[in-house]
Amino acid sequence: MGVSGVSGASYARPSATQSSDTDHLPRPHRGQTQEPATRQDPSPLPAETAGIPVHRHTHPDPEKEESVVSAADLVRYALAAAARGWHVFPLAPGDKVPLKGVSWKGQTTADPQVIRRLWGRRPYNIGIACGPSNLVVIDLDVPKPGEKPPPPWDRPGINEGADVLAALCEEVGQPLPFETFQVRTRRGGMHLYFAAPPGIVLGNTSGDKGNGLGWRIDTRAAGGYVVGPGSVVDLPDGAGTYQVLHNPAPAPLPAWLADRLRPAPPPRPAGPVVVPLRDGRRGAYLDSAVRSCLDRIAAAGEGERNTTLWGASAALGQLVAGGALDEAGTEALLLATAADVGLPAAEARRTIRSGFRRGALRPRKVPA
Repeated sequence: MGVSGVSGASYARPSATQSSDTDHLPRPHRGQTQEPATRQDPSPLPAETAGIPVHRHTHPDPEKEESVVSAADLVRYALAAAARGWHVFPLAPGDKVPLKGVSWKGQTTADPQVIRRLWGRRPYNIGIACGPSNLVVIDLDVPKPGEKPPPPWDRPGINEGADVLAALCEEVGQPLPFETFQVRTRRGGMHLYFAAPPGIVLGNTSGDKGNGLGWRIDTRAAGGYVVGPGSVVDLPDGAGTYQVLHNPAPAPLPAWLADRLRPAPPPRPAGPVVVPLRDGRRGAYLDSAVRSCLDRIAAAGEGERNTTLWGASAALGQLVAGGALDEAGTEALLLATAADVGLPAAEARRTIRSGFRRGALRPRKVPA
């Protein structure tokens, strides 16, 4: 049975007696792990990179999107990536997962001869290993049909990952970091490629899990990979080609983004949060409400802490708006608890204030 989907061609699967294509890839040593590469001078670029076609950035129309990438194109794209010093490995045709039998963290290559032998036989998609390629890639994704931004991003003008990045840039007074190598992804999102900062090992983040830049923004760095340009992916949630939009050398990752992507220090051992006690039944009710919210934050698992902090802030924000709790004192308690579970102060403050704004829409008064 053939594998189709690239320029309408059909490619025979290897029989059991044929040698595996992955025999051309270097074999990992026992215990080998992926390390970030040493910083490379991005210029001048080899001439081989000059031939990558650049496409205007438009969201794909599923009714019009067609694959225009041939098997020969995939060879050229893989060679162009290697010419930049990027380490590549084969992905399954039409997919985003590594080819079966490839242990990608130890079997990447930038050797043109290996690439020609491997991609010259079958239309494998291209994986780019970020660590050894000295890359940090910011993935600006688009929502799936019907998906709405969660708090604190459910506000006017926020419709996709690029909007979240624009909002972050506005908050810190920085320009959009678009003057770098860009790739349009299969569903109309964008990959921004940056040179990894020296002296810092950045890992992968997922904005939807609360440990990254924000909703619909993921990052890939040491220990991660991205689908490279030229790849054609056809999956139930979307089909399309990864196309180069802007073709300079990757710019250095902006310092403010590097700071936000630094791994958080391990959470401090949670100590008791001192809640000032109030007199009477009204005071006992308010003390219980505050303690309950702080306990929920302290018990939240990794990837849930920011969302839990927002929910607690919204609940207490109702009492703040109703005049039952002092805003500054309540914010200080929430910030202290957020710090105990490892949330960065700036992110926690932004989440708390967003929660307070939501709570203010439904003020709650507590009778004396």
